[in-house]
Amino acid sequence: MSKALDLLKETWGFHTFRGQQEAIVNAVADGLNCFVLLPTGGGKSICYQLPALMNEGVCVVISPLIALMQDQVSSLQEKGIKAIALTSKLNRHDTVIAFDNLMHGNYKFLYLSPEKLQAELIQEKIAQLNVNLIAIDEAHCISQWGHDFRPAYLKIPVLNDLFPHATKIALTATATRSVQKDILDNLKLGQCKSFKGSYFRDNLYIKVQKTEDIRNNLLRLLKKNNDPAIVYVGTRKETIEIARHLNANHLNSCSYHGGMNVEEKKNSFAAWKEDRVKIMVATNAFGMGIDKANVRLVIHLYLPNSLENFIQEIGRAGRDNLPSDTVLLYNENSILRSKEMNEASTVTPELTKTIYVKLNDYFQIATGEQPDDIFDFDVQDFAQTYQLPFLKVYYALMHLEQEDVIFYDQQGQRFSRVKVIESSKKLLEIQKENHPKSDLLELLLRSYGGIHDQFININERFLARRLNLNKSAVIKAFRQLDHDKVLIYEESKNNFKLRFLCPREDNFVFQSIRHHIKSRNKVKANKIKAMMRFINNDFVCRQMQLLRYFDEELQKPCGKCDVCLNKKKIGPTNYLEISNDIIALLNSNVSLSLNEIDEELKLDKETLAKTLHILREKGVIALNLQNKFYIKK
Repeated sequence: MSKALDLLKETWGFHTFRGQQEAIVNAVADGLNCFVLLPTGGGKSICYQLPALMNEGVCVVISPLIALMQDQVSSLQEKGIKAIALTSKLNRHDTVIAFDNLMHGNYKFLYLSPEKLQAELIQEKIAQLNVNLIAIDEAHCISQWGHDFRPAYLKIPVLNDLFPHATKIALTATATRSVQKDILDNLKLGQCKSFKGSYFRDNLYIKVQKTEDIRNNLLRLLKKNNDPAIVYVGTRKETIEIARHLNANHLNSCSYHGGMNVEEKKNSFAAWKEDRVKIMVATNAFGMGIDKANVRLVIHLYLPNSLENFIQEIGRAGRDNLPSDTVLLYNENSILRSKEMNEASTVTPELTKTIYVKLNDYFQIATGEQPDDIFDFDVQDFAQTYQLPFLKVYYALMHLEQEDVIFYDQQGQRFSRVKVIESSKKLLEIQKENHPKSDLLELLLRSYGGIHDQFININERFLARRLNLNKSAVIKAFRQLDHDKVLIYEESKNNFKLRFLCPREDNFVFQSIRHHIKSRNKVKANKIKAMMRFINNDFVCRQMQLLRYFDEELQKPCGKCDVCLNKKKIGPTNYLEISNDIIALLNSNVSLSLNEIDEELKLDKETLAKTLHILREKGVIALNLQNKFYIKK
């Protein structure tokens, strides 16, 4: 029996490896650089954790999310393996102690973010360790053409300089061919060994359903399901609204989104993971590292902005390989909202230049100057000072950082938050008063759904403008309401840092970055188009569509998705024969409605609608203003 299998049984309690795990573990243990693409639920962590235990030295793991790191560290510690995560919670003194433990305390794993890795102190301390393995998790974040690009990932190769002989392994669950090339090139993996698992999940029943009544369909699906479920929504506000709607219908739910603090996220996740709550309503912030085996249902109430995101999110269902459902519910309003959100987060090169110029003006930087200062930066104040949409500013800053024009660290930033705790009766009494705090309270209750259920991020300057007050008066009113125990008010914590990385030369900067920004915007637009094609294509098996996107072919339809099940339901439908019947009928009439055609041909309504759709797509028939079909001349 192999050393790897012995260790797997002894440490993880598993008697066999899954898929390519054993081959990957042995390759890494033998010192070979590896690229590993295993879809969600494929057991990637064992691929670097186990070989790290087989050899002397420390394994450095680069991971993008604090929650993901902490989950991995807790899991290792439960197995008696010493591991530590360097997070923003640790001050300089704690960090030095952590490295002392790593050097002298037989610790095997050091987890940290790519941003943390850039600090001089961290690099200085890491250089003193005996590092035998470097694992880059969620490696797709290094690609500008991927769906989760993180600029700091491009700077991970600094570890190559510190440890030129250490083995490297890059792992991801989603990467198209171009993203895979980016990973290999940017991480300088050279002649590495590649392992690629299939994206095909035989146990997943993928369904896409267009419906005007999304909420009732949601209730119907969840009432039929007695097992753990995830409901993905598009905004933080919706997590609260949908969870409240489900709870009101006796479906025990909790919510999770990026605006919650660490403790709130931890409590919500624990309640769901321990089955005290069956349904998690979340934004896509509920993602990496979610490893609950018995999730039987994943529902989307929003349109993900890429098939990469979609396949990762549905991949959280059925990790125990038992049959599980994934359902995407949408309507025309969903499509409109998706377009609006994508438009709001897309920034042109020209607007990026404008925001760069304003940024320099904001900090009073002259042409040709490059200050050495690291500035405190309130992005909301900046956006409002220049009357710029917050999201546009945020994504322009991302572009500027990706192009090494600026560096900004937003890990210490927390927006102001409010939660109303007083009863409705008392609130009505306060609202009758003629005082800024009563006007503020009325505006809060009118503007923010779910403010009784959990903390809501607020912007004092925005609220002040709505009330024709100054910001200090609003803050004073909030403090008074907090003192009176009407609500809990947590003021913003602004440790947002910004540094300029090149001299101010507005036109030069614009010329050097515009091509890359255009390219990124084009990639983003293409991903959205691919998602739209997927939901609209109800002729080709869903699994075949997804696999084809990731350069993989499925030999035959899955037989379980909505497309395959519809074909089974109506049998081997001869669409050509039905098309001929419809054309003959319309040729003998000026125009007919759907119901009139149905009365004549006596067909299954769904089959008839699909055939009419095909004929319209081909330009054979059209609809007139009376919603009647006619032959196009």
